[in-house]
Amino acid sequence: MTEQRLRVDPPGPARPTGPTGPGGPYEPADDHGVGSWLEERLLNERIVLLQGAVSTVAANRAAAALLTLDALGTDPVRLHMTSGEGDLTAVFALVDALDVMRAPVHAVAVGEVGEAALGVYAAARRRLAYPHARFRLAEPKVAGVAGTAEQVASAAGRYLQALEDLVVRVAQATGRPRSRVEDDFAATRILDATEAKEYGLVDEVIAPRR
Repeated sequence: MTEQRLRVDPPGPARPTGPTGPGGPYEPADDHGVGSWLEERLLNERIVLLQGAVSTVAANRAAAALLTLDALGTDPVRLHMTSGEGDLTAVFALVDALDVMRAPVHAVAVGEVGEAALGVYAAARRRLAYPHARFRLAEPKVAGVAGTAEQVASAAGRYLQALEDLVVRVAQATGRPRSRVEDDFAATRILDATEAKEYGLVDEVIAPRR
């Protein structure tokens, strides 16, 4: 019988556990742990970042962080957003998380917030924006749908229902008529921070520190 030898590699560096390691809402962002350290500091300050397109992964990550902070106390949580687009299903999974939280969520628009991601911003208890933030009211893009005619029609129906839910959320947040919001989404209306405050989407534009 041929002798077989098992190769055992030496153990690598230990990975952190808890909120910033395996099993928690965040994984280390680089080999030096800088991203992990920053995210942990932000969590300690009850701040959650939502950056880039709101995908299923991004929404689950943000929801896990928000619900963890909610379990730790009822002080406000700040959700800093730079999200110009998103998947409607993922967005409303995150909206549902905001709706069940005891702690109030204060959304802060840092850069552009638009399309489906506006649903998350509109769901926050309080909505703030930096002076150079902007908001893009536009219908979310539809990912390629394949299948039978019946499957395509079913997907189109789900998209239209989710789009209607998005319009309703923004209308409720702004106090604008639903028909007006629908028209603005269809026309792709872009607002700066001051215009968004006049529109009713922003509660407060954060003034520069003097």
